[in-house]
Amino acid sequence: MEVLVVGAGVVGLAAARAFALAGHEVVVAEATELIGSGVSSRNSEVIHAGMYYPTGSLRARMCVEGRRRLYDFCASHGVPHGKPGKLIVATDERERARIETVARQGEINGVENLRLLDGAEARAMEPALACVAALWSPETGIIDSHALMLALQGDLEDRGGMVALGSPVTGLAQEGGRWRVAVAGETMEFDAVVNAAALGAQKLAAATEGYPPERVPRLVLAKGNYFGCLGRPAFSRLIYPAPVDGGLGVHVTLDLAGRMRFGPDVEWIEEEDYVVDPGRAELFYAAIRRYWPGLPDGVLVADYSGIRPKLTGPGEPAADFVIEGPADHGLPRLVNLFGVESPGLTSCLAIADEVLRVMGD
Repeated sequence: MEVLVVGAGVVGLAAARAFALAGHEVVVAEATELIGSGVSSRNSEVIHAGMYYPTGSLRARMCVEGRRRLYDFCASHGVPHGKPGKLIVATDERERARIETVARQGEINGVENLRLLDGAEARAMEPALACVAALWSPETGIIDSHALMLALQGDLEDRGGMVALGSPVTGLAQEGGRWRVAVAGETMEFDAVVNAAALGAQKLAAATEGYPPERVPRLVLAKGNYFGCLGRPAFSRLIYPAPVDGGLGVHVTLDLAGRMRFGPDVEWIEEEDYVVDPGRAELFYAAIRRYWPGLPDGVLVADYSGIRPKLTGPGEPAADFVIEGPADHGLPRLVNLFGVESPGLTSCLAIADEVLRVMGD
């Protein structure tokens, strides 16, 4: 089977690899001139353990399974990663109840080795912290996301697949039992198509002949800004506050060189915009000082931003991943992925196998 995967982000590359490993001929069409230049490279590069997501959801199942497989993949493919663990901290009694709820959900989801700590235990691990309680997640890690995508691309190419950069896909139509694809101003044909276009997934679905327009979900853009921090890192583990509406709160992440950065926040926007407003630093100082009161003035520096391809807006419950195949929309050999935000990076290998499954024959 000749398969086209639209989008060379981490999920698209993982799906392409899965089809190639299953013996199919695979081409990945990427609109830009680089792999993983969108959602996949504009995040916290965290390997999530899987404790936040509702029981039975794709996000819960894919994250836990994907995380276990991702650590194995990193080890076998030499992808730089680490496992510093994470503390989710409560700064008052209301937040204590919130992290206890997260702990219970994590146990339901099958997350290993979670442990609730009192404030003294948490401060013994991270003396700069201010908190009344914390949830310790030793399975949380960090990863070089670009190295991961290069490894996925390498496996794909080793099996004869290829990535076509600068190749925007603008339309799909069925003809003679195959997909006629408008790509980079030309028309090509494939047996099957995977729409893993992230922020462009809804636009491509709407440009798919025969796809029910009422099935195209709305796209809600949630921008996440990040700030770097001057000076030596105050923490050796990832530090997360209790979750907030639309995200996991302004948290401390470490890169593989040990540098400390903060983010993302949640900024609801109407159109793509990656400029980080330095003025948002004031909001960051206030949020961070709830759990790190010793944060000095003048050390936060605007760094980068990303956009989450959400399906729900402010005040609405977070939507699950949408991975829909022929049994859902009625078109043969077409899989659409919508709303694959966090923990999409962690879940990529599990999502890839699910795409292969729902594609069918």
